[in-house]
Amino acid sequence: MRTLTETAFYSRTAIKYAVAFLIFLVLGRVVWIVGFNAFRYFFPKPPPPPTVSFGKLPELLFPSQENLPKFSYTLELPEGELPTTPPSLPVFTMPLPRSSLVALDETRRVATRLGFTVGEESISQSIYRFRRKDVPATLEANIITGAFSINYNLINDPTPFSGHPPTAEAAAAAIRSFLSSADLLPEDFTNGQISSQFLKLEGAALVTVPSLSEANFVRVDFFRQEYNELPVVTRSGTSGNVWFLVSGLTTRERQIIAGEYHYFPVDIGSSGTYPIKTAQTAWEEFNSGQGAIISPGNNKERVIIRRVYLSYYDNSEPQEFFQPVFVFEGDNDFVAYLSAVTSDYYGE
Repeated sequence: MRTLTETAFYSRTAIKYAVAFLIFLVLGRVVWIVGFNAFRYFFPKPPPPPTVSFGKLPELLFPSQENLPKFSYTLELPEGELPTTPPSLPVFTMPLPRSSLVALDETRRVATRLGFTVGEESISQSIYRFRRKDVPATLEANIITGAFSINYNLINDPTPFSGHPPTAEAAAAAIRSFLSSADLLPEDFTNGQISSQFLKLEGAALVTVPSLSEANFVRVDFFRQEYNELPVVTRSGTSGNVWFLVSGLTTRERQIIAGEYHYFPVDIGSSGTYPIKTAQTAWEEFNSGQGAIISPGNNKERVIIRRVYLSYYDNSEPQEFFQPVFVFEGDNDFVAYLSAVTSDYYGE
């Protein structure tokens, strides 16, 4: 039978070994974590291969510019080098609008809620015109796509010139209220960016002025929210697919006097990843004449490119897929786009 002294000795020894083993486990775990993280830093896990869920994609429809000079390009980026791009990015589906038996009824509902309640005139098989009751304003809508434009005849009724235009924030709020009345303010526009311009009538044209005090109207352009942490660019490069002109009058029929609405939803629940060109490859393709010049700006023959980045392209016409593009921005308001998905995944 052990004595108390022996028991105490063996107990202390066991505790020492237990503490040492615990320390070994803790240090071992720390060493494992640090070593594994270092390994992954130098040998990162390869990303999953692109799913290419939709097979080959249709070519993006960029606007065409005619009679442009043959530009030469020089790359001068603030960072000193082209950006690093991900190996793949999501491509989202955009359900194409379809003609239906209730399309005209739905367009009538939208026109009525926006205040255009007088008659309807068929301009073509798909375009209908609606009028306001007491002012010379018209709404022309495509009953298939849902796109529409608003025009106000300022010659017949110049009263919108009489009011002092609101701030850009107040004008944007008025437009949101206007669109919300017809359920036309989707979430990706609610959370997107806006831009504004102060405009003044000079002769028969509206020109941009630097301050609100000089302006007759405020133009507000709405853009989609970011997708996959990338900005969204439009067909024009600077204008939104949804924009409106706001006067200083507070009555709705004389407040929103012009605008266009081209919105086609993105189905974020239906997507597939596609391989993306490197920025170097995109630059070489663009420099060889591929891509589309969206705005030549005030450039003659030589253009200095200052920014190259990825974005998603939001066309003002229906398109089947919401796809990424490279954007090339240069001096004197030069803008050009190039499809970002590798060329193997376009065409039949």
